[in-house]
Formats: sequence, C-alpha cells, structure tokens
Amino acid sequence: MNKQKILRTGLVQQSCSADRAHNLAESIKGIRAAAAAGAKLVLLQELHTSLYFCQAEDTRIFDLAEAIPGPSTKELGMVAKELGVVIVASLFERRAPGIYHNTAVVLENDGNLAGIYRKMHIPDDPGYSEKFYFTPGDLGFHPIQTSVGKLGVLVCWDQWYPEAARLMALAGAELLLYPTAIGWTEEDDKAEQGRQRDAWITIQRAHGVANGLTVMVCNRVGKEDDPSGRSSGICFWGSSFICGPQGEILAQAESDSPAVLTADVDLGRSEAVRRIWPYFRDRRIDAYSDLLKRFRD
Repeated sequence: MNKQKILRTGLVQQSCSADRAHNLAESIKGIRAAAAAGAKLVLLQELHTSLYFCQAEDTRIFDLAEAIPGPSTKELGMVAKELGVVIVASLFERRAPGIYHNTAVVLENDGNLAGIYRKMHIPDDPGYSEKFYFTPGDLGFHPIQTSVGKLGVLVCWDQWYPEAARLMALAGAELLLYPTAIGWTEEDDKAEQGRQRDAWITIQRAHGVANGLTVMVCNRVGKEDDPSGRSSGICFWGSSFICGPQGEILAQAESDSPAVLTADVDLGRSEAVRRIWPYFRDRRIDAYSDLLKRFRD
C-alpha cells in the first residue's frame, strides 16, 4: 500500500494597491500566518506586489519589472529560510530590454531559488491586455523539484488549458499550483458573474480529477479601477481554493475578502486514485496527433 505523505499547504489571498512595499509586506504577513498554522508550502497570487496593471497599456508600467534573482526573490528568500517554508511567488520579470515575462518563482526552504516558470498562455482580452506586457514563456511545462515535492507551477490563463496540466503531470508533478488574477466587471449581471466564477472553479477541479493531483489556486480579491477610465475596472472574485485529486474541495476562501488558507494534502493519494481511475494507462497516444493542429478543418 502507498504510504501517506501529508503536506500542510497554504495560500495568501490579498487585495493590492499601488504601494509595492505595502503589498509585499501583506504577502509576507500572510506567509507568516500560514507558516504559524503549520504550512510548509505557501502559494501567493499572480503579480502580488502591484495592482493588476494589464487593464490598460502604458509603457511606464515596464518600470515595475525586476530581474530574477532580484529584490523580491531576495526578500522572499529570507522569509522562506527564516520560516523553513517553500514559497511560490509571481513576479513581473525584466529579462532584457524589451523582453518581459509574467514569471512564477519557487523559493526553497533554505532561501535559494529552486526554479522559475514563465507564463506560456498570454491573454489579450478586454481588461486583460497582457500581450502588451508579457513575452510568452519559453521554458515549457516542467515541474520544479523542491523539498516538499515536484511542483507543477502554471499561471492564470494557463489554468484553462488541460494540455498544460497534463504535460506537468506527465513530467511528474505532484501538485498543480495556479497563481491567478481573475474577476468580473460590474457590467456583467449576477447570473453571468456566477457562471464565470463557477466555470473557473470547475475547470481547475477537473485538472485535478483528470490527472489525479492536488490543485492549489490563489486569486487576488477586491476592486481595482481601470486607469484608462474606459471600463469600470475589475472586481477580483477571490474564491482561492485547494482541492484533492478527485476534485474534492479541501479549503476555499470567500469571494470578497483577504484570507490565509491552509489544508493538509496527502500526496500519496495520487497513486491510490490513479489505480482506480487509470486515465494515464488508457490514453490513446497513437490517436492524438491532431492535437498539434490549431483546428481541424
């Protein structure tokens, strides 16, 4: 029988302002709270050191980007070492002049940088003008080895793509983690808002089911205005959650307030679940070549 491997996980759902120092301090405050509750792995939300600046296109915003390693990885690395926790953070990376990425960093519990993931799927939708700011990732879908396991880190828009989750799982990921920034607009009626949020939760729980993996999702919360004034802004719906390998919700935050969540996950359950639901065994890899096409005409 597969032995239990219990890992207490945590995530920090927060609202953000234009004050980087305040935002980072709130993230660290949340990390400390999760660690005090026993968490050994803590996930932060997408772009947690700033407002979600992609609502408008402004070249001055590129000044917010930083090198990796850089100031944020240094400060968070010190916290990781002090508390003995693995931290997954989301940063605006300045790789070179004119090349910027939406990048997740993984800091080991000794403070060192274990690895990075650059967001692969870049949206360009009303209120989410990310193609203006971010170069698509070029590191592929490779889990990052840490002291708490192999982490399949993906970012926000990646969460809608089963291919990304599956490739992480096939490469040996033991958990899927999604730092996120998503919400609704006030122009959407309540029914549409509910459908959007439910679809977001459902697709990510489905990744857990389809791959027999625990899934951690950390979203931002609160209203952020559109600096261009062309829209009413975005109301980020929070609702961060942790679910098990059968999609079962282990912990979930409210949609309208900051929160620090913790949950115990049994990493050994993936083996047990895959024995009764052997999707990997029954995959018809001989018949999937059309997945490499944009569309089947």
